[in-house]
Amino acid sequence: MASIDVRTGMTIEYDIRGEGEPILFVMGLGGQLIAYHEDFVDLFVERGYQAIRFDNRDIGLSTQTDWTPPSQKKSMLSMLTRRPLKGVGYTVEDMGDDAAALLDALDIESAHIFGVSMGGMITQAMAINHPSKVRSICSVMSNTGDRRNGGISLSLLRMLGRRPPPTLENAVDDAVTTFRAISGDHFDEEEIRKLATAGLTRSFTPEGIARQTAAIGGSPDRTARLRGVRVPALVIHGLLDPLVKPSGGVATARAIPGSRLLMLPDMGHDLPRPRWREIRDCVVTNFERAAE
Repeated sequence: MASIDVRTGMTIEYDIRGEGEPILFVMGLGGQLIAYHEDFVDLFVERGYQAIRFDNRDIGLSTQTDWTPPSQKKSMLSMLTRRPLKGVGYTVEDMGDDAAALLDALDIESAHIFGVSMGGMITQAMAINHPSKVRSICSVMSNTGDRRNGGISLSLLRMLGRRPPPTLENAVDDAVTTFRAISGDHFDEEEIRKLATAGLTRSFTPEGIARQTAAIGGSPDRTARLRGVRVPALVIHGLLDPLVKPSGGVATARAIPGSRLLMLPDMGHDLPRPRWREIRDCVVTNFERAAE
């Protein structure tokens, strides 16, 4: 792993595996680059691709900003009322600019973009705002930001709202509890606990997660602009997802011309290991459409 300055005052931590056509793996809310398991990205390396993982701003070892995010109460009220959150320091679009700047800093002209959850939103923003940098996109368990589709289930919102503030002492158990609630049929407590422990050892940035949450809430609806996307697009969503309901995936696929939709009946808001090869094969098929 290494870090690189992508613009004045902004440093991104990244990791590159393999050689070939580049794939930029964009992580979701609060997810460090290590949340893309090495075994998963290596499935793409096996097929001759170069896998690039990185920490978004305010998470992991990338630049931490210092603005104060809106309170948890205001963020939840924004979700319930479906109104944009005010007072945010940056948006999903700005995070898409970060990812494009990383490609520039690495002298990569363009890449396939794969993003999960918030990373899917960033992926969409890159396709809209940086089309020359994007060969194809895969938006996973995400939404278009229209606030009518792909919302959080009310029961999960209540559960998350009752959580105590994260601390070094409770962070791992909190992650296990959260992933148990949002995962599908293949939840693996041992693997999640191992990942959460590794993440806590590497970095602990609860305020950064709050800022990323605010960035999502303050971002505009991308639906109309997604209609102008002209690269091959694959949308993947789990039918058991309570954090970003499946309607988010359907709305995303409808918004992007020529996109393909893969709905998995046993997947929640996770990338279940038993589905990795199937997901990889479908994603690679979408990559190949870019060469046609």
